[in-house]
Amino acid sequence: MDSSRPTARIAVIVNGKPATIVVDVRRTLLDLLREDLLLTGTKKGCDHGQCGACTVLVGGRRVLSCLKLAASAEGQSVTTIEGVAHPDELHPLQQAFIRHDALQCGYCTAGQIMSALEVVADSAITTREQVREQMSGNLCRCGAYNGIVDAIMDVKAQLNTGAHAVL
Repeated sequence: MDSSRPTARIAVIVNGKPATIVVDVRRTLLDLLREDLLLTGTKKGCDHGQCGACTVLVGGRRVLSCLKLAASAEGQSVTTIEGVAHPDELHPLQQAFIRHDALQCGYCTAGQIMSALEVVADSAITTREQVREQMSGNLCRCGAYNGIVDAIMDVKAQLNTGAHAVL
């Protein structure tokens, strides 16, 4: 790292694993995840916060990682798509995306799933229209929107019947 650039030492928990990293204070969380930690499931789409491909969870809330400075994640928990599945099976939301054909090219899928995790967890969101509104910041060039909404509604229904106690 160029010694003339201002840096910060940050401690974060990424996908349940603690990490201490020295970063350029201007580095985005997206670039830290992809280039330094080699977690390439999070995609760089527009790099302007308009497409949602870079969505991750920070402190349990969805964040556009292309707009968040890495240094601002100090002391927080970051979850990427790599941290969603269990070691031996896909997360119920990932399974629902497959079951409902909620992906085509797959480029946006990681960001869609990360946003959907927050939508699924919000018990106040109960209708397809509400799901569409909450997911409107995540774009899909292939047009898999109906399948995405179907997958989210499926998992929400499973939660309501107690099929999945913890997501």
